[in-house]
Amino acid sequence: MVFRNVIVCRMVPGSEDKIAKTFGHYDKATRPQDFGVIGRILLSHHDLYIHIVERNEDPAVSGQTRGLPAFKEIAEAIGPYVTPYPRNWQNPSHSVAKEFYRWTAEGTGPAEGTGPDPAGRHLTVIVGRIKPGAEDNVARIFTESDAGTLPVEMSVTARWLYSIDDVYVHLLERSVAHTADDARIHDKPKFGKIMEELSPYISPYNQDAWRGPVDAVAKEYYRWRAEG
Repeated sequence: MVFRNVIVCRMVPGSEDKIAKTFGHYDKATRPQDFGVIGRILLSHHDLYIHIVERNEDPAVSGQTRGLPAFKEIAEAIGPYVTPYPRNWQNPSHSVAKEFYRWTAEGTGPAEGTGPDPAGRHLTVIVGRIKPGAEDNVARIFTESDAGTLPVEMSVTARWLYSIDDVYVHLLERSVAHTADDARIHDKPKFGKIMEELSPYISPYNQDAWRGPVDAVAKEYYRWRAEG
């Protein structure tokens, strides 16, 4: 089983290459897997920095909560480009988003393996704004929808929902890659229904740049997985 933490910060737009270079260096120079980390994905969305850390053990149990032994050096290196998002930030743990919903398709089982996409599944990261305190309502809407046929129609095998302040992060795992056929799925009445039900609670992160659901997808710019 893969355990994920989602870190959300503000980022200077256009600094992806500098941040990726820093992690690329330390992921090669050290052994994150010795500290329980088996993978990481870095993404950006407008001025947001999103860092998904993957572990093979629950960090709440193992106590291994830092991704690399060179944590301080990395923080200093990316400091000019990455700053805390939460208003009341006091320490690094306050940048970890809170998981408030998870669902896995029956009979699917957890993703396993060490390739770019474990078990041939593809991860899409959707970002928006969430109305403060709306997590229970959003979880209820997805609970009802995931009990129906829409996940099967969209090849969805699992999802995890997170929030941090007013930021909403939706990890969507699918059995096929994100394709142009998604436009047809987005036109389905059932998809429109869930979007309508979510609208009082979830909105685009950048309303001025919003044209449709594809604009909510974060851009991946770095990925590392442990060998073996």
